Amino acid sequence: MPAARPIRFGYKASAEQFGPRELLDYSVLAEQSGFDSVFVSDHLQPWRHDGGHAPAALPWLGALAASTERVTIGTSVLTPTFRYHPALVAQAFATLGCLYPGRIVLGIGSGESMNEAPLGIQWPEPKERFARLREAIDLIELLWAKERVDFEGTYYRTDCATIYDRPEVPVPIYIAGSGPAATRLAGRRGAGFITTSGKAPTLYTDVLLPAVREGLAKSGRAESELDLLIEVKVSFDPDHARAMDDTRFWGALALSPEEKTGVEDPVEMQRLADALPVERTASRFIVSTDVEEHVAAIRRYLDLGFTHLVFHAPGPDQAAFLRRYGEEVLPRLRAAGA
Repeated sequence: MPAARPIRFGYKASAEQFGPRELLDYSVLAEQSGFDSVFVSDHLQPWRHDGGHAPAALPWLGALAASTERVTIGTSVLTPTFRYHPALVAQAFATLGCLYPGRIVLGIGSGESMNEAPLGIQWPEPKERFARLREAIDLIELLWAKERVDFEGTYYRTDCATIYDRPEVPVPIYIAGSGPAATRLAGRRGAGFITTSGKAPTLYTDVLLPAVREGLAKSGRAESELDLLIEVKVSFDPDHARAMDDTRFWGALALSPEEKTGVEDPVEMQRLADALPVERTASRFIVSTDVEEHVAAIRRYLDLGFTHLVFHAPGPDQAAFLRRYGEEVLPRLRAAGA
């Protein structure tokens, strides 16, 4: 029987909320505070205009890797199908893998229109986005495995393409999903699966985790071979009013798919989010002032079987969050995970 996968705890570097230097400093502090990983979002545009940021993920990852020593680093998530040609993603992450072997993860997903439509890209239906994602994975893996790759797919092609600098062990690909199709793909093809917290419990128990297991069964792999990663949205502060108010910056997360479909302008997304009451903006977060209560709420995701929890805190004082987590929360979670 394969050994159980070790439990890991990461920090979500919110590129939509902080500029590149500040975000780098926080991520270095995350390593110093005992976190195991740092995952960064990859946005062309943030969720809100006022106070928003969008540093480019690829150069930022190189700076983070050079500034840290042990944390696993990666994207959660990058879309390798529109702004980036899959071959360029393969080249960039192969280079990172050569420079920092064993520390790099390529987390990918099918994307959202806010990051692609501003470049004049016609945003397709979900079926095409998923097909593009599958084809992108095919091409990336071919370029990491072979030389002189001739590829002619439905959406991408290469002609005698070679990635000349490749790590000895390919960079693991984690696949994000919020529905069964992408989740099954993660089980079949991914080294990891990425999803987010704060949704109906039945989504995890009845849809996503069964789909992961279905994909694993089709590939003949054990569940211990897949890193089950979930971004856990947390607002932990001794002041309850502040913990609630901090979630306002991320109000767009509480908008329903119907409310934000077709919204590609951060100004308009901000307007919609700011109209929400704080009780709704906080609905996606575990909001706590008591550490034991906070850890108990987080443990639900460990009990579901997730092996890699990446914490996303909404407040402006990320340094205080990281120190508080390093001192109070992570030790308790490690004891619970053990």
